[in-house]
Amino acid sequence: MASRRPDAHHAAEFLGAPASPAGSSAAPSSRAVLESSPDALLVVAADGAIRMVNAATERMFGYSRAELVGQDHRMLLAEGFRSGFQRLFFALRRDADAAALPPVEAYGLRRDGSEFQGEIACSLVAPEDHPEGHPDAPADAAADAAAGADAVCMAVMVRDISHRQAADAGLRAAMSLLTATLESTADGILVVSGEGQIAGVNNQFLSMWGISRELLATRDDDAVLGFVMDQLVDPAQFIEKVTALYADPAAESHDVLDFRDGRTFERYSRPQLVAEEVVGRVWSFRDVTPARIAQDQITQAMADLAEQAALLKSLAFQDPLTGLSNRQLFNDRLVSALLGPRGTAVDVLLLDLDDFKEVNDILGHHAGDQMLIEVGRRLRACVRPHDVVARLGGDEFVVLLVGSLDPEAAAARIVESLKVPLWIDGTMLRPSLSLGLASISEDAVDASELLRRADVAMYAAKAAGKNRYLRFRPEMMTALVRRTEMEAGLRLAVDSGQIAVYYQPILSAERGVVVKVEALARWERDGEIVPPQQFIPAAERSGLIVEIGTEVLLRGCTEMKSWLAEDSSRFLAVNVSGVQLQHGDFAELVLAVTESCGVDPRQLVLEVTESVFFGDDCHVIRQLVALRKAGVRVALDDFGTGYSSLGRLQELPVDTLKIDQSFVAMIHTGAEKLPILTSMISMAHGLGLTVTAEGVETAAQAEYLIRLECDSLQGFFFSAPEPGSGLEPAISRSAEAFASLRGDRVPGNR
Repeated sequence: MASRRPDAHHAAEFLGAPASPAGSSAAPSSRAVLESSPDALLVVAADGAIRMVNAATERMFGYSRAELVGQDHRMLLAEGFRSGFQRLFFALRRDADAAALPPVEAYGLRRDGSEFQGEIACSLVAPEDHPEGHPDAPADAAADAAAGADAVCMAVMVRDISHRQAADAGLRAAMSLLTATLESTADGILVVSGEGQIAGVNNQFLSMWGISRELLATRDDDAVLGFVMDQLVDPAQFIEKVTALYADPAAESHDVLDFRDGRTFERYSRPQLVAEEVVGRVWSFRDVTPARIAQDQITQAMADLAEQAALLKSLAFQDPLTGLSNRQLFNDRLVSALLGPRGTAVDVLLLDLDDFKEVNDILGHHAGDQMLIEVGRRLRACVRPHDVVARLGGDEFVVLLVGSLDPEAAAARIVESLKVPLWIDGTMLRPSLSLGLASISEDAVDASELLRRADVAMYAAKAAGKNRYLRFRPEMMTALVRRTEMEAGLRLAVDSGQIAVYYQPILSAERGVVVKVEALARWERDGEIVPPQQFIPAAERSGLIVEIGTEVLLRGCTEMKSWLAEDSSRFLAVNVSGVQLQHGDFAELVLAVTESCGVDPRQLVLEVTESVFFGDDCHVIRQLVALRKAGVRVALDDFGTGYSSLGRLQELPVDTLKIDQSFVAMIHTGAEKLPILTSMISMAHGLGLTVTAEGVETAAQAEYLIRLECDSLQGFFFSAPEPGSGLEPAISRSAEAFASLRGDRVPGNR
């Protein structure tokens, strides 16, 4: 804060002399003004002695007026500042035109020894303004006045500025703190005056916007604004916001700026206030690009998760192949239906396709999938839109009817719909199904029980001839229980050695002697023989057929070793299940058994059904080919009941055809014309295969087959299967039966 500089006029007033010849009347009032001044006022002679002081001097330095007048002025200055007066005095004397010098800072010294910071202003006092005759002047004042020009004095004003320095220090500290705060923040700060001129920025602002100090120094605000807008995706929106805010100076705002280079800034603005008056606007810019990128990534991730969740939800309740409901959704809907209003009809139709595996085996899984899709479409067309149609897995489907008035009509429509043929890859197929129907009844049943009843009815329909539907009846459950008990009993039978091996002779039609015996598994249960047609399917389902087949092969080779050794033209035939052939070491197992038993593998015949040749991989065929290379022969059992054709026989690794007994049963009197039998035998012979007819029960059948040149005959007409102990009599009876056809008797024939 600048102080006033005393001039000669003021000094004259201070000395009490008239400012002008006519001014004597003003002296008393001027003296009063100077005495009331808050600044210390002194008159110092050229030799440095104090000639006069005012009341403020007494207060500032702590001395009385009497103690100061006549003393060296340096007593009032701190060490290091005491020579300054002489320099000031001589400077004023040299420059006659300088009425006063600019204020200088110095440190004063109080009576108590304390120092304070002050500001000193000086000016010369003309000789005519000396205080001659002043009542307070000392006695030598008159002498000084007589000295003329050498008696020139200096008027000195001293102001205590220690309080101002403290305020300045606080202001500097505050400004330093403000600057440090502005420069340490990550935000770019821009301050604009009320007139729209840039008043200040921090370095972060310049860095964020890429503005150079040189451009800012030009103070060309339009150029700076143009540089800013060139970087924005929507500069018009930027200007629109600025215009709106300057139209409403007290408003605050927050928005987002998108840059052409992909960056994103958040922009904040609020008014700059001084004493509640808006003097400008402060803008704050924050680079939120990483946060925006992260947010975009999170948003995209959430969208991806939502899409995946929707897909998973769809997969959780939808069959991916047919688009029908899946097991989970069906179970949920069935439970909900059973919890519905009492008296509401709830019906479950469970079905699977008949012989679907053979479609997969013959035409491949692609054709099988196409059939499943078409079946799903037809099922959907047979029921109401709100009825649930689900695929439980494989070729098994289920339909849920709620509130249906005639579920059997729906079941009949479904069966009929699948009788319509469909074409897949140029092949016409006629799908059929077995369907079980179960309905909620008076006895309380839960969802699993209702589905189980439908399953029982479906298997009953399959056992009844397939391609039909049956409604559940309680006696069906009894049959299921028997089947379950049979599988459990069969496991026990295998473990406890209840599986026996019986042998049935096979005769040469040309020689009339037994040239082959077939080893057959029999289950001796509680003193009775369980028919193979009852336990063999159970063994297939449970996988026990592998253990049973291995036991039959081992026992057969062991018990027939001597009989086979007597004649190299004799053979042992053993039935082999497709389940056994699926095991990778089956061929090695067969050869290991024959070797351990001492049986020539060329005397072993493996009987397989047609279905084993229709697998997707050629694993089964490779095993049979390996066995044939070792000398083992292969017979195609039950020929004529499956999908194979005579033309395909030349591709299969077989040596013998066994005509199914259903064809032999066509022969009643022997006078029939049965071209199918003739064709079978002729075609087989043309392919170099031998033919065996099984199920021969009458002489007429035997004679008819002999006339057709069938190679071998097997059946109850010759002998029923017998245990090993009864084989020799069975062979004799067989030879006698054959001899009876010719009227011969063959005693002792073995």
